[in-house]
Amino acid sequence: MIVNKTMISKKPKIRIQFGKGYKFVEKTVSKNQLHTVCEEARCPNIYECWDRGTATIMILGDICTRACGFCSVKTGLPKQLDKMEPFRSAMAIKKMNLKHVVITSVDRDDLKGDFGARIWADTIKQIHKHVPQCTVEVLTPDFQGYQPALNIVFNAKPEIFSHNIECIERISKKVRAQAVWKRSLEVLKRSVDFGLKTKTGMMVGLGESKDEVIETMKEIVDLGVVIFTIGQYLQPTTDHLEVKRYVQDEEFLYYKQKGLELGFQVVESGPLVRSSYHADEQARLVSEKV
Repeated sequence: MIVNKTMISKKPKIRIQFGKGYKFVEKTVSKNQLHTVCEEARCPNIYECWDRGTATIMILGDICTRACGFCSVKTGLPKQLDKMEPFRSAMAIKKMNLKHVVITSVDRDDLKGDFGARIWADTIKQIHKHVPQCTVEVLTPDFQGYQPALNIVFNAKPEIFSHNIECIERISKKVRAQAVWKRSLEVLKRSVDFGLKTKTGMMVGLGESKDEVIETMKEIVDLGVVIFTIGQYLQPTTDHLEVKRYVQDEEFLYYKQKGLELGFQVVESGPLVRSSYHADEQARLVSEKV
């Protein structure tokens, strides 16, 4: 994590621990030759989540075709598709005896037919087949807004569909140059219209104002999205976007309260919150409200 010396706000503290749960998840992921966004994106919660026996599986390899300014996942030409990855993912999830799992992926803009949607659908189906007690949350790319690809994923019926807007619209092109902010809104709206419980998340500390965050939340809740996450952006390396400021706990609490007032069923807001942080608890809360 890179610290801008001109900042006076305090940075969040990361809890590091290597308990039995962490070692078990690490061994299971490695044995099944899987990738996790926890490792690839240098998530600050990896120690806590893995020690709780939870992990976010990253499918379609570990090389992304996009180069977002905030993300530490490798960029380049991805390898050939691994058709056994969905099955191995299900076996790892079964081994970990998970009740809820988050599946994400790199962007595969190279796969022009469906942008990897069939592997996505197969992964969901394999988990439902082999680990029926486990609910599946997917955190997907935008599939370039291609409706047939989205339909492939929707028809696999994940319990929660998630796609992140990542930031406010004004700075979106700087944060993720190859994405389109309005297209992300369309993806979320299509998920809602299909009847899926839908979730999104964003980062703060990239130069947005409080008013812009609230306006973004209003726009998202009006789509029918039920879960919203918001956390502090942390600069992975000197090659990535700089942190403009460290948002303090009081402001995160304000966003949580405001989000619930606006109509979100669940709002996860805090310095170290990421898309899949406490996702199992979010899924349970949404399920109870049905």
